Amino acid sequence: MYDVVTIGETMLRFSPNGYSRWDQAESLEVHVGGSESNTAVGLARLGMRVCWLSRLTDNDFGRRIARTISSHGVDTEHVVWTEHDRVGTYYYEDGSPPRSSRVIYDRAASAFTQFSSGQLPNNFFVPGQAKLLHITGISLALGEKTRELIQTAVTQARHAGWLISFDVNYRAKLWSPSEACRHCNELFEQADIAFVPLRDAKTLWGLTSTGDIQQLVKSLVDRRGGKLTVTTMGPEGSAAGVGDEYRVERIKPVPPVGRLGGGDAFAAGFLYGWLTFGDLQTAIKWATACAAVKYSIPGDLPLFQKSEVAALITQNEEPKSFR
Repeated sequence: MYDVVTIGETMLRFSPNGYSRWDQAESLEVHVGGSESNTAVGLARLGMRVCWLSRLTDNDFGRRIARTISSHGVDTEHVVWTEHDRVGTYYYEDGSPPRSSRVIYDRAASAFTQFSSGQLPNNFFVPGQAKLLHITGISLALGEKTRELIQTAVTQARHAGWLISFDVNYRAKLWSPSEACRHCNELFEQADIAFVPLRDAKTLWGLTSTGDIQQLVKSLVDRRGGKLTVTTMGPEGSAAGVGDEYRVERIKPVPPVGRLGGGDAFAAGFLYGWLTFGDLQTAIKWATACAAVKYSIPGDLPLFQKSEVAALITQNEEPKSFR
């Protein structure tokens, strides 16, 4: 039995050391990273029971990915293995202002993109098997087959009485705003919990940044019929709303040692706080603290300790709230 089940692609990431450019690189760092598995690892390290569903090529790369994820307490028993296809990779050059970071994806025809709905585990999406299914818009961007996979999983999970959590997680290198809006809109409106950065809400749904934070969050919550909606706003912090209740958490600036995976750590913290305490303010405090600690850790995975996240929450001032 699980608290959370996630579905998604995880890749190997290759990067020059530190802030080196590609044409300086004498060696490369290798990391394991994928939005859904990053969140799964964060949840497991907070003490939750988590399962990650995916499809991997049965070679050294695929086994490296599964071994890394499972080493942090995530159940990978239901991963579909294949002798064919390939593991997706991406290449990331970390930039320091004013130089931007750069990313190159090499994930076409990967094992995950060939993951059909018929390969989902039998008798898995049943009542009591899990509390929540967490998915992201990245999977929807990878093609019609993965969109069918996600839709089937969501439908089966709903019939089993699970909650659905959806992180929009828009990636401009994967698809256009119009495509993302068309394929994400239904899940964004119907999921029990939705995560959307303010910048994505502007890009996909034309949300304007005029007005105060309460009005911005209210417009997103209203669009979703009052369902729980969480938004991140960069240096402005984060906010969450459900029904007519809203909460805001300000953050202190954190020098980002590990930029990648910060949003996934945030989602893990929020889901942990919400499923454990059922309180909006507590959930957003855990989310913000998890993201802050992740920024201090190189790599994609949120390798924080629960105790250090809890300690950071007690150190921070009480968040401002409004109704």
